Amino acid sequence: MDEHTSRTQDREIASRGLQGVREAAQRDKGLRFTTLLHHVNESRLLESFYLLKKQAAPGVDRVTWGEYEEGVEARITDLHDRIHRGAYRAQPSRRVYIPKPDGRERPLGIAALEDKIVQQAVAEVLNQIYEGDFLGFSYGFRPGRSAHNALDSLSAAIMTKKVNWILDADIKGFFDAISHEKLMALIELRIADRRILRLIGKWLTAGVSEDGEWSETKVGTPQGAVISPLLANIYLHYVLDQWVMEWRRVHAKGDVVIVRCADDFVLGFQHRHEAESFLKQLRERMAEYELELHPEKTRLIEFGRFAEGNRKRDGAGKPETFNFLGFTHICSTIHKSGKFTVKRKTVGKRMTAKLHDVAAKLRRRINDPIEQTGDWLKQVERGYFNYHAVPGNLKRLYAFRREIARHWLSTLRRRSQRSRWTWERFQTLIDRYLPEPEILHPYPLERFYAKYPR
Repeated sequence: MDEHTSRTQDREIASRGLQGVREAAQRDKGLRFTTLLHHVNESRLLESFYLLKKQAAPGVDRVTWGEYEEGVEARITDLHDRIHRGAYRAQPSRRVYIPKPDGRERPLGIAALEDKIVQQAVAEVLNQIYEGDFLGFSYGFRPGRSAHNALDSLSAAIMTKKVNWILDADIKGFFDAISHEKLMALIELRIADRRILRLIGKWLTAGVSEDGEWSETKVGTPQGAVISPLLANIYLHYVLDQWVMEWRRVHAKGDVVIVRCADDFVLGFQHRHEAESFLKQLRERMAEYELELHPEKTRLIEFGRFAEGNRKRDGAGKPETFNFLGFTHICSTIHKSGKFTVKRKTVGKRMTAKLHDVAAKLRRRINDPIEQTGDWLKQVERGYFNYHAVPGNLKRLYAFRREIARHWLSTLRRRSQRSRWTWERFQTLIDRYLPEPEILHPYPLERFYAKYPR
């Protein structure tokens, strides 16, 4: 494309705003966008500010959402001016740690408030391009797509395709391992606006601050940064998603399915030899982009409608299970018909970790009024059920409610050495504050076919 044609096309796209960007991206998958920063205007920055979580922890600037809102219009005008003059400087992320279900800690990087605002605005612009590029089996951090959509898709694929083997893959420390150089090269396949590229580069290299000490970041993108989910999706779109599609087209004779949600992904194969060949090439593909599959968490297991019969014949015991997005997936059958199905129950370690967290918070609330604690526990339980109340998981939901009640009773009894809280008396509080579990989600095939009619 010559320079004159490029400038004319840029003007046409700009005249239609973000809709023009989206339409141009869908129309031409090879188009590189040279002028995008003008879409990061004052109104978009202000809108981005109001999309941020009001109660989020502050970054190294120690500026809270409420403090920034005072005189926000003037602040946004100044921020907009600095961005477009090239005077905007990204601040380091504040490093904090949150516990993981396995007992380890996950590092998070909390960005300064203005960095969050600019990242939110830039992400909105870039999403107009990449939403048309991302593939259908990618679900994480995308508008109109949820973890439950990914779970439905996986169950539907296993139950309707010829899946006999599951590759449960895990990328070791993905967010901390992303190559800045390779990421920027992949972004430049679509983005040619040097100012946007410089902004992304500033965020990647801003470093982290831990206990007041700054350290350089040569690789990785901080978990917790607003822009990180999009950057991760871009990286894996090219490194994994497109590569899997090409591998399936060239090498596979049997069925191959994949579902990815952020850096969690599962593949299903009809033939074992194809699964083994794929895994070998996947390790090589990851190494090309400075990634590594976790040697202990990446497994190939026999799973599907024939797994139980095959393993019984071979004296291998019950089919193995795998975890995905908080649920253990199990080969099972529908009670009445005996037809194969995928049963899902909450991952045990995940439920235990949640209960430990609730118990710790209950101890801190030991002197709070009973009504206040009861209302809080009701919200905790409802939030938990909203995600985990899937068909087949009712036993785990009752176990969760029972343990919540046990921790609460233990806390009440600690309030006094002469506590009169018997289980019978406590039952009135359970009935009043702790909702009975009920299934809130439809069966996977039901919702999948409603979203994607045949």
